[in-house]
Amino acid sequence: MRTTRTSAAAALLLAALTACGPTTETGTDAKPTGTTPTAPASEAPADGADESAGDSSAAAEATAKLPDMVGKGLQSAQDEAQAAGFYHLTSHDALGRGRNQILDRGWKVCSQTPASGTHVTDTKVDFGTVKLEETCPAGGDQGEPEKAGSTMPDFTGKSVKVARQALDGSTSITVDDVSGQDRMVLVESNWQVCSTDPAAGVELDGQPVTIEAVKFGENC
Repeated sequence: MRTTRTSAAAALLLAALTACGPTTETGTDAKPTGTTPTAPASEAPADGADESAGDSSAAAEATAKLPDMVGKGLQSAQDEAQAAGFYHLTSHDALGRGRNQILDRGWKVCSQTPASGTHVTDTKVDFGTVKLEETCPAGGDQGEPEKAGSTMPDFTGKSVKVARQALDGSTSITVDDVSGQDRMVLVESNWQVCSTDPAAGVELDGQPVTIEAVKFGENC
């Protein structure tokens, strides 16, 4: 009899525990509760990268009004261009002599590229210049010739320095003073080309080049 009662009591206790059930799920299909889904961490940098790219693009396309600097001193022109937001500045000898503008205050502006107007601020601004005591070329900016290709360029009126720089570096060059004074040609930017041998238009095939020249201001 004692054994029967004990078994019955145990059965009742087991039934009560089963009815209550587990308080949490422990299977592999259990789903967490009380959490809010979040975006993957990789999405935030992507959004930031897009914003940075947009800012860079906007900065690259910034525009401003470029003033007309023709007639001004080179130093003043450069200062004014920078004040307007243009910092990619260069200059050259408008007389085609290839001289460097070492002291900007000693040069004046004859031309500028591009002309005044609204431009992207990273545009290259090039000033064609002459020394203060010189006159701007009446025929327009002479600039400097491109590198010689397969034929001899026309260097007439250009400086010997420009001619030498345009020819291939391996070319053998002789420069003769044809003024009758038999002077040595030392500062080549002070000498102008009268003629060349071979002449302009002749094919260049490694042959030596002779340049006949006089000082600027003298007649060939």
